[in-house]
Amino acid sequence: MTLNAHKIREGAGRLLTAPVDMASLAVFRCLFGLMMTAAMVRFLARGWVTQFYIEPAFHFTYPGFSWVTPWPGHGMHAHFVILSLLGLGMALGFYYRICTFFFFLGFTYIELLDQTAYLNHYYLISLISGLMLFLPANRLWSVDAWRKPSIRQATVPAWTLNLLRFQVGVVYFFAGLAKVNADWLLRAEPLRFWLSAKSCLPVVGPWLDEVWVAYTASWFGALFDLGIVFFLLHPRTRRAAYVLLLAFHAATGLLFNIGMFPWIMVVGAALFFPADWPRRWLLKREGLLSLIYPGSPRVGHPPDERAKAPCPAPPFPNGKTSGWIWVLLGLYVTVQLLLPLRSYFYAEPPAWTGTGFNCAWRVMIAEKTGCVDFYTLNPTTGRRERLAGKDCLTPRQELMMAQDPDLIRDFARHLSSELQMPGGATVPIYAEVFATMNGRPSQRLIDPAVNLAGQLSSGWILPLKD
Repeated sequence: MTLNAHKIREGAGRLLTAPVDMASLAVFRCLFGLMMTAAMVRFLARGWVTQFYIEPAFHFTYPGFSWVTPWPGHGMHAHFVILSLLGLGMALGFYYRICTFFFFLGFTYIELLDQTAYLNHYYLISLISGLMLFLPANRLWSVDAWRKPSIRQATVPAWTLNLLRFQVGVVYFFAGLAKVNADWLLRAEPLRFWLSAKSCLPVVGPWLDEVWVAYTASWFGALFDLGIVFFLLHPRTRRAAYVLLLAFHAATGLLFNIGMFPWIMVVGAALFFPADWPRRWLLKREGLLSLIYPGSPRVGHPPDERAKAPCPAPPFPNGKTSGWIWVLLGLYVTVQLLLPLRSYFYAEPPAWTGTGFNCAWRVMIAEKTGCVDFYTLNPTTGRRERLAGKDCLTPRQELMMAQDPDLIRDFARHLSSELQMPGGATVPIYAEVFATMNGRPSQRLIDPAVNLAGQLSSGWILPLKD
């Protein structure tokens, strides 16, 4: 028993407190910051700031965050410009803590503005930028380390790197677990539909229209997501796994409109290599390491000299990690495991009801469209009258709302509040909602007899029929 306890403590020490080279963490900081700058510039260049945050007259805010509203005038454009500069500051390690803190706040603010703009990788960006705030990623190869040589460090505690590895691993594993369902594995949906839509592409187009290709891609996608982290963790399979990962994300990035997500995962997966891989790579290039990090050994030195880390320093200030860090780490890991798991405790598929779908890494598992019309009762005739209140929504907002019962309910309450009734009574709002998911025939999504502006019963969302 004592021997087992000793082995557990030893293993925990390697995972959490053992000093590791911080070169990998510094490179991740640079690449992540540069990607964030590119993402913000891309948002501005494509006009998405105006389309998503300025044009809409109504925003689907998250529960408890109705006070979060867009900046007036050109404030939203200025907000994205500032975020792009903060991303660059993060990459350079220039006042790193300040840049990371305000980037995290600024980007999370954008996410909270409208639920229809939710994407898995936006959520991931908030998580990573929040984690980076607590990591000493600016103590090597940064402007901060150049300005203040006293903060330079060669090593960090292993938990700083393993925490980011855990976050990347959670995304892959739960994305794969979500694909273990009948639609994905037995019907090859929605890949069957998506790949067929790309059949016009040169060379590969005719192949994408083949049913067996859709089934092969579905099974491969599920196995890839479920297993890639385990192959990245093993030294013998790591390089081959990373090459496969590059090919996989290049293909998905070219075939599907999924934004920055593939490239964020490519950079994140590089964290699974040994922590000193950037230093070893630089040491093979004469003079480059000395240019980036003054005082580093040159390639011409003997092997034992080159292996020494420049500026040796304790793994963390005072050589130890504070107890509150362990509490925060435990809470964060627990939340990141429980949030995706909650989606498996509902009777209906989360992709159909929307319940438990967000923040659960259910990536690319559903092709769903819907249409909705709202009605109210004429107090004189007692008949239903169609409402034209959707005019305040943009086409994209209407598209996203029509497939999400919670958003439909939120807009019904908005319509009710816009209408006036003698005595201040709530105006009843009903909806005719039809939706189709993964190739099924169109069917009712919401009970048309339910007043969406009032108290809802447990069966207001109708079950999915095959």
